[in-house]
Amino acid sequence: MTNSIIQLVSMPEGKTLEFKRDISSPKNMLKTLVAFANTAGGRLIIGVEDESREVIGVEDPLDEEERICNLIADSIKPRLVPNVELISIEDQTLLRVEVYPSGSRPHWLKKEGPNEGVYVRLGSTNRMADRELIAELKRGAQGKSFDEQTLPDRTVDDLDFDAATACFERHRKLVKKDLESLRLVARHQGHLVPTVGGMLLFGKDHEMVFPDAWVQCGRFIGKDKADIYDHIDIHEHLPVAVERVMEFLKKHAMRGADFSELRRKDIWSIPLSILREAVVNALVHADYSQRGAPVRIAFFDDRIEIENPGILLPGLTIEDMLQGVSKIRNHVIARVFRELDLIEQWGSGVRRMFSESEALGLPQPEIIEVGMRVRFIVYLAEPLMLPTKTKPGLDQVGTQSPTQSPTQSPTQSPTQSPTQLSTQLSTQSDGLVQRLLVALKDGDKSSGALRSVLGIKHRPTFRDNYLHPALDAELIEMTIPEKPSSSKQKYRLTGKGQAVLKSGMGK
Repeated sequence: MTNSIIQLVSMPEGKTLEFKRDISSPKNMLKTLVAFANTAGGRLIIGVEDESREVIGVEDPLDEEERICNLIADSIKPRLVPNVELISIEDQTLLRVEVYPSGSRPHWLKKEGPNEGVYVRLGSTNRMADRELIAELKRGAQGKSFDEQTLPDRTVDDLDFDAATACFERHRKLVKKDLESLRLVARHQGHLVPTVGGMLLFGKDHEMVFPDAWVQCGRFIGKDKADIYDHIDIHEHLPVAVERVMEFLKKHAMRGADFSELRRKDIWSIPLSILREAVVNALVHADYSQRGAPVRIAFFDDRIEIENPGILLPGLTIEDMLQGVSKIRNHVIARVFRELDLIEQWGSGVRRMFSESEALGLPQPEIIEVGMRVRFIVYLAEPLMLPTKTKPGLDQVGTQSPTQSPTQSPTQSPTQSPTQLSTQLSTQSDGLVQRLLVALKDGDKSSGALRSVLGIKHRPTFRDNYLHPALDAELIEMTIPEKPSSSKQKYRLTGKGQAVLKSGMGK
């Protein structure tokens, strides 16, 4: 017992541990207890100097124990019943107040009231909760999630069913009755209306309802945010946003090739599977009720940070996450991501990321709470240095190496033959661009005609996976380049595109 107490006293203060010399300032002590109850529980040790960790003990411990119990009973609502006990160490008596995560949250200080007296624990500090966080605490105590709530002023037509169908097409055929089973819609007063999760995932104008439900990506020069090299804002549906983020990260990574097996294997300078898992976690566990805080991806020379709004859910600590404990903030989003195979297995993601980092010889990732956000940091094996003289256009697409010409296609070297380009495109885009070239083999076609030939209803899917890659590789061109948005716009093969077809592509 004594050894465990000595060990406890030597531990740093954090989310679930705090030391107090005495209770001469009871308000701070009460804030800590409220924060413990509203967050992940914790232990308050009284009789220890919090900076030097000198054990000074408590005078009149029995009287102080009674005083603490009375302060808690008189000052905190709803009623909080912690475990208060006396412990001995080095001939001194300490008071240990242990609080467990409460099912009656949010708790608050009576004098400050239920709107301004709610506190949560962030690291080793107490933070007053705002209105959105208080609502999140209430929902959590009731076993409800924000994305399961209905939006009565919206209709089913506000969901982009074509976009949802496109996302599911590789997994199963989606029919409209599936919207209810997936909880993208729910009944409200006898009518089907979208849920918050439905709007976040597939809402036609989801940012009108949730203006901060988007992703901000930036590539910075060096190891801080003083100088930005490139950035992109991603406003697409959440399942599509995962791919867009990965495309941005690849754009600023280095790629090699492994020819040791029968088929070429791309080798990237960044751990793509770890980063994909971290991006998925951020989108699934973001607190979309918060305002002014999109999901952020920051690519530095030595690391990549993935940051989402929202603190860890009550009862969950970073240590729990490393042990495989998982709590889901957004049940609807998580269910859809699971069906789309973006989530492989519940609760295994964090441990898998740490295990893979170790297997790859990378520094251990970090998970930290920063303000009202959670940040996941992935460290790179070697720094990726950027040139400081030039910056790419913010609309540039593709994977750019530091030595690449601004006009050079990200996947093409200056000396590539049509046959080499054909083979490379086949490897990199799974035949999507090839299909587009074949569709143009017999003449010019509009965007709508091409989508019809290819059987693609979802415009962003066609634009991002077919049209733009072919334009960027200069395999096709516009018939009216001076008016890109013209209703009469069509596309045709370039000489390079024709050469690729003749080399065997699309036969």
